[in-house]
Order: sequence, then C-alpha cells, then structure tokens
Amino acid sequence: MPYKLLFVCLGNICRSPSAENIMNHLIDQAGLSESILCDSAGTSSYHIGSPPDQRMNAAAIAKLGIQLCGRARQIEKSDFQDFDMILAMDRDNYDGILALDPTGKDHDKVRLMCEFCTQHTLKEVPDPYYGGVEGFNQVIDLLVDACEGLLQHVTNQQLRA
Repeated sequence: MPYKLLFVCLGNICRSPSAENIMNHLIDQAGLSESILCDSAGTSSYHIGSPPDQRMNAAAIAKLGIQLCGRARQIEKSDFQDFDMILAMDRDNYDGILALDPTGKDHDKVRLMCEFCTQHTLKEVPDPYYGGVEGFNQVIDLLVDACEGLLQHVTNQQLRA
C-alpha cells in the first residue's frame, strides 16, 4: 500500500499544486514513485477544474525546470479516509480542513506544511496570488525545503515501518 499525501491550500491553483508537483519530482528522483502518492485540493470551490496559476507555473519552471500539472478540486470528507497525511499551507487552511472532521478522529493526520522545513523559519506558506513574481519564487523555495523535509520524514517514519 503506498503512503498517500494530500496538499491543501485555499484555491488549489498556487501553493498546493506546487507542493504536489515538487513532491512528485523529489519522489521520482528518490525512486519511490510506487511507495508514495500525492494529490492536492483547496478548501474553497473558487477554482474547481482550473489548471495551476500561470505565474506559479512560470516560477516552478524557472527555479526547478518542472511543469505544474493537475486540475483544482475541493477537499472532501472522504479525503480523510483516502490519505495518510493532509498538509495545510497555512493556519486558515488547517482550520478549514479540521472543520470537515467534526469528530476529531482524523485530526492527527493534518499537519502544517512548514513543520517540515529545515532551512526556512516561516510557519506558514504565504499565498502569492495577489503579489508579484518574488512571492511565487519564495513559495517555490519554501516548498522545496518543506517537501525535502517531508520526504525525509515519510521515508524514516512510514516506509521503514
């Protein structure tokens, strides 16, 4: 059974698809594509069906040489059963995810993405949507750091179990 990760932001067009694609890139490089699966979603329904934001895609190509793929979807209650870990980009996303699980039985699956950073000290991945190019570049740098830490965590904790 592969270990399944779900990355969540507000609209699922900037931060969470970037995290999903960066993580998939790292997983491929590590030869773990059979062991770890990734998806992304948004807490809102604003952009359902939309591809990743072009500015975010441009930053991913410029910094990492990777193309962001996927279509926006909204997180659902069933995602708690389908995924082993759900990663929120910021505190609002985190609270929105927990609200879908009123019993609280799956709250331990939900983590903040920045918990896995080893280089950066930010506690949340800022939403670059209304900013300039620099914001998108910062998100890519932050997510590379967090994804590297997350991959280390998953390989140490889950795949050795």
